[in-house]
Amino acid sequence: MKLKGSCRCRAIEFEMESKTPYPYMRCYCSICRKAAGSGGYAINLMCQAGSLKIQGAESKAIYNAVINGVTSAAERHFCKSCGTHLWVWDPRWPELIHPHAGTIDTPLPRPPETVHIMLEFKPEWIEVPDGPGHVHFQGYPDMSIEEWHRSKGLYEGMT
Repeated sequence: MKLKGSCRCRAIEFEMESKTPYPYMRCYCSICRKAAGSGGYAINLMCQAGSLKIQGAESKAIYNAVINGVTSAAERHFCKSCGTHLWVWDPRWPELIHPHAGTIDTPLPRPPETVHIMLEFKPEWIEVPDGPGHVHFQGYPDMSIEEWHRSKGLYEGMT
């Protein structure tokens, strides 16, 4: 599925291809929450890095988070003009890029369940939905984004 997205001020517009377009996983780690300025979590999708096309790349900057005193290799791309966090790219998995679902302008499919991850870092004031359709992990989940999509029969190109 072709995903098109942009920052808030539209200085940056982008598109990329995804076989895993369901925005099902909410990350509550402090990096996702604080870098994106969200009310509790960020939702990342997974795309093929080689398919990325950018207009307005000169307005883009990169932030590398410091985790336990070590600078992460993961690059968090954002707009220098409006501050919108756009995607994460990590050289350890160079073929993948993870756009923030909130930056995607293309209508996304509604996921059949929501997976809440990194709950050990969630502030107390944030209420996490519970019950049917919600799965919880204190750290990383059991399945990758691709594995989750495959397990639900939602991986694009799957027969």
